[in-house]
Amino acid sequence: MPDLRTLDDKIAADAFRRLVGHLRHRTDAENIDLMGLAGFCRNCLSDWIQEASEKAGQPLDKDAARRIIYGMPYADWKAKHQGDATPEQLERMKESMTRNPSDADLDEALDESFPASDPPAMTEPNR
Repeated sequence: MPDLRTLDDKIAADAFRRLVGHLRHRTDAENIDLMGLAGFCRNCLSDWIQEASEKAGQPLDKDAARRIIYGMPYADWKAKHQGDATPEQLERMKESMTRNPSDADLDEALDESFPASDPPAMTEPNR
């Protein structure tokens, strides 16, 4: 049975595109509220795309990565859909962010769920 590390990239990409499409449609779910609840938002997704593009040797700048997530220039989306954050929203976001794992913690959690022997690079060399 696949796990996060062995899930086919096409399946993962399709799920990611569906998530981004959902967030584009749900403009009522503001970034500040996403940050307060889940500790990430659309800007985080665009930052992760930018980081992944650099790792892949196909760097994107911040504006290009945000356009991928928002489907338009960030300034346009912000003007249309983003209000001012309340002090309560900012406090909730701040508290939520303290619960986020570090990149090293995320990598370690994935490593623990991944069998130490027979990594995909060995069992699926053309993957």
